[in-house]
Amino acid sequence: MGLSAARKIEVVTTVAELRARIAEWRAEGLTVGLVPTMGALHEGHMSLFRQAKMMADKVVVSVFVNPTQFGPNEDFDAYPRKLEEDCFKAKMAGASLVFAPAVEDMYPKGNATLVDVTGPIVDCLCGLARPGHFRGVATVVSKLLLMVLPDVAIFGEKDYQQLMVIRRMVTDLAIPVRIEGAPIHREVDGLALSSRNAYLSDSERANANRLYKSLWQAGQDILGGKRVQDALDWVADELVRLGFGRIDYLELRDAETLAEMDRLDRPARLFAAVFMGKTRLIDNLPVEPRPQ
Repeated sequence: MGLSAARKIEVVTTVAELRARIAEWRAEGLTVGLVPTMGALHEGHMSLFRQAKMMADKVVVSVFVNPTQFGPNEDFDAYPRKLEEDCFKAKMAGASLVFAPAVEDMYPKGNATLVDVTGPIVDCLCGLARPGHFRGVATVVSKLLLMVLPDVAIFGEKDYQQLMVIRRMVTDLAIPVRIEGAPIHREVDGLALSSRNAYLSDSERANANRLYKSLWQAGQDILGGKRVQDALDWVADELVRLGFGRIDYLELRDAETLAEMDRLDRPARLFAAVFMGKTRLIDNLPVEPRPQ
């Protein structure tokens, strides 16, 4: 495999190897957790591995940059790939095995099957801004779930819409796995951790945390009685003032259905996707009505 023997975590690259190891664990009566990733791991990923380790005896981390979830003008070729470093980090956070397949293993020659989640949960936010993205996500996650057949799979809430799409897919297809969300892991200044943060220049990074701070302030304003649209308009103006670029979306939506909301009468989340230079940043945070 050309991978350093110094790495102290097992790495498999084929589905046959993966299933053979999991079969051994199952024969020992062990439970299995899965954390799908695209690599370029950071502390946010490692918090997912630690959560999975608390829920299962063995943790499989997949490292696969999935081509079907990237649009034609997105950063598939530039997306950071750091397998050696990723394996070390996975081991340090308690993972048991890294599954690092090639594209031809995940999408064999003649592949003609895609998984497409439809409806209101997809027809908004990143589903509109990145057409076809969630088809790619649902396809690769369904493959990984069927390859591993874990007891539990962990997904971060930074990609909250993705978490909801996966839950819908698992329910609809009756895949026997528990899907757990994990809280957003942030830098000290509030910036949500993301592999794409590496694209930010020093000056862009200095301002990027203001996305979270602006959303937090909007949430406080809405809780204080400010009209939702007025709070969102303030955020948009603030982001422009701070040097952010195109805003893909900035919305308050139902935390369960992702239906758009113009007043806070049930648990909600504020969602944003905005560019800082050439880097697309996404973030979200919960906003819940105060008890009466």
